[in-house]
Amino acid sequence: MVMSEAEPSDRAIRAHAAPRRRERDDATWVGLGASALLLLAAVALGGSLAAYVDLPAFLMVFGGTAAVTLISFPLDDVLGLPRHLGPALFRAVPRPTEHAERLLRLAEQARRRGLFSLEDALPQLRDDPFLIKALALAVDNAPPEEVEQSLRAQLEAALARHRAAADILRRGGEVAPAMGLIGTLVGLVQMLANLSNPASIGPAMAVAILATLYGAILANMILLPFAAKLDRNSHAEAMIANLTVMTAVSIARQESPRRLEATLNGVLPPADRLALFD
Repeated sequence: MVMSEAEPSDRAIRAHAAPRRRERDDATWVGLGASALLLLAAVALGGSLAAYVDLPAFLMVFGGTAAVTLISFPLDDVLGLPRHLGPALFRAVPRPTEHAERLLRLAEQARRRGLFSLEDALPQLRDDPFLIKALALAVDNAPPEEVEQSLRAQLEAALARHRAAADILRRGGEVAPAMGLIGTLVGLVQMLANLSNPASIGPAMAVAILATLYGAILANMILLPFAAKLDRNSHAEAMIANLTVMTAVSIARQESPRRLEATLNGVLPPADRLALFD
């Protein structure tokens, strides 16, 4: 799509300023569902599902993993994990090209109609609070250096929260197999201590074997994949936010959208680079 710098499409500007629907990240749901179904199918084909349920082993692995992980992090970080985890894992991150096009439309609007014309677009950008703040700083005629410093500080704080959440999940992924091993040792001790009572051998062996299974499932099917997904989404959101910062600074400097396009293309992957202007 090629557009003259002097005659942008008003319809295109309105379209890119309108709120985008935050889509669900289907890969997370498909992966979770497929892994759970495959595991349940394998268990069901090999015997009764009830044989794989053991409350002491479950409490030891899941409760122990949560407790030991809590030791490694501040309580506020652990309690805030669900608040950061849900949106990061289950909400699709916009593609860089889509976001960059949106930013260029807004920059072109500011160029043609003046900075204050962006005030009308701010309520329509409620799906992106970071973009709202970036444009608000530009509209308020803040110095470009102040705009960049303020936005970079906010971005770094957000990335730090994402890193903390991913670190908690990775730590849990390290602890879970160890708790499974501890559960196995506990079960073996109980079994060896009661060899004279055949009725106690079965439950003790169940704790020993199922604890290891639970630890492997918790680490390799839940915690570590979620940590990797959180890292990936964090990098993608950092790219989106970086494009926003560069656009806000360019608008504050009253630069040409053509120059902004070249700047954005400098950080976009080759396949996502824009060519909106002649």
